[in-house]
Amino acid sequence: MRWRHLRSLRVRLIAVFAAVALTTAVSASGIAYWLNRDAVLQRAQDAALKDFRLSLTRNVSDLPLNATCQQLVDLAGLVATSGLNYQVVLVDDAQPGCTASSDPTHFTVDQVPAALRVTVAKPRQVTSHSPNAYHLYWQRVNLNGHPYVVGGTKVVPTGPTAYMFKSLDTERADLYTLSCSLAIATLLALIGSALLAQAASATVLRPVRRLGDAARRLGEGHLDTRLEVEGADELADLARTFNRTAESLAEQVQELSAREAQSRRFVADMSHELRTPLTAMTAVTDILEDEADTLDPMIAPAVRLVVSETRRLSDLVENLMEVTRFDAGTAKLVADEMDIADLIMSCIDGRAWYDAVELDAPRGVLAVVDPRRLDVVFANLIGNALKHGGSPVRVRVRETADTVVVEVSDSGPGIPEDVLPHVFDRFYKADKGRARSEGSGLGLSIAMANAQIHGGTITAANGGTGAVFTLTLPLTQPVPAESTAIITTGTTTRTTPPAGHGRSQEQSK
Repeated sequence: MRWRHLRSLRVRLIAVFAAVALTTAVSASGIAYWLNRDAVLQRAQDAALKDFRLSLTRNVSDLPLNATCQQLVDLAGLVATSGLNYQVVLVDDAQPGCTASSDPTHFTVDQVPAALRVTVAKPRQVTSHSPNAYHLYWQRVNLNGHPYVVGGTKVVPTGPTAYMFKSLDTERADLYTLSCSLAIATLLALIGSALLAQAASATVLRPVRRLGDAARRLGEGHLDTRLEVEGADELADLARTFNRTAESLAEQVQELSAREAQSRRFVADMSHELRTPLTAMTAVTDILEDEADTLDPMIAPAVRLVVSETRRLSDLVENLMEVTRFDAGTAKLVADEMDIADLIMSCIDGRAWYDAVELDAPRGVLAVVDPRRLDVVFANLIGNALKHGGSPVRVRVRETADTVVVEVSDSGPGIPEDVLPHVFDRFYKADKGRARSEGSGLGLSIAMANAQIHGGTITAANGGTGAVFTLTLPLTQPVPAESTAIITTGTTTRTTPPAGHGRSQEQSK
């Protein structure tokens, strides 16, 4: 659930906004920082180098030829008296060991980068554009953890070399303040983008959420669900498309429902109309069957065939009527708390199957079921196993925490794999893998419907010795809202329809 929340459109939209804002803010802050850094450092060093050149030019005129070391020290002090607060070191190659520094305790010639000293001492070609052989050069260095710009030049071609040390601590502090300001601006941009994304996602996702709720209601069967269309953007077009789709779906469902109702009514009416002549035919065939032994031997087989087919037609009509009830949703449960073993024994004894069925059903497994409908299920499963799998048929009952499981297995060749997915389909007959069935192909589908109305199910599979049908039923039945009521009499719990509805006593074969 947590990962699903993290993958939501709102979170992704906020993440995209935040990523774009962070990338943009960091890029802009980085560019601004480096531009300001170069500008600040360039301005500081240009001002210091210019002042150093002017101060050196102004004071070097008082320096005599072959100046002493003390005179060089005085010159270094004079040059360093500028208001820009830099220090000066003078080196005279003509006086080895003489190094004049305005602050000898902190600055010496050894702190001058070697590359800078080599460059300063190297004369350049004199041209009309560059009349001086020696130029002022500079380099940024880090001395004892502090940034400095170091400049150097020859005072005169045959005189000492002067070096300037200008601290950049003030500029570094300014740049640190600038970086903190840019970081705060980036953070504010990130927070602002998240808030903007939240507002944008609320604006975008609200119609999407309404569309999702409407689609959910439509999927639950509320075909009158429509969306209110606002605006003329893409979301409004989507809402209009949804409304048109819902209207088309409602029309199609209404048409299909009408056709289905007509089909169910036709089957119900046809079955009902057939019952009257079938009742008369059944009565006649019962008489003919009793008199079959006294009839002419040439006529007796035909009479027995008429009797068999009449009964088969009667069973088919009853099955069709039961299927119609399930399709129409009018099938009801008349449920009692019953012992499953007693119900199975009653089914077996009533059909004289006791010699062909092995029963493993402990007594005391009680479940709230409709005994008539459950008898239909057991009769179909056991009869189907006897007809197609052969005896012995094994029936095993076991109880779990809240269900009862009934397994019916036969001794036949099993069910072909291509038939398994269709064994509960209506009018389906597995003629290829089993003996030809004389049934209607509705028995297993009716058994499944009776199991489902109890809240259970039936599965079909192949076991070690043949086909295995497994019936799973809950031990208790839930009370359907506004359709049934539970009453208790003594130790028996009975489910009855509410007032105004008679109990359904339909019989299914």
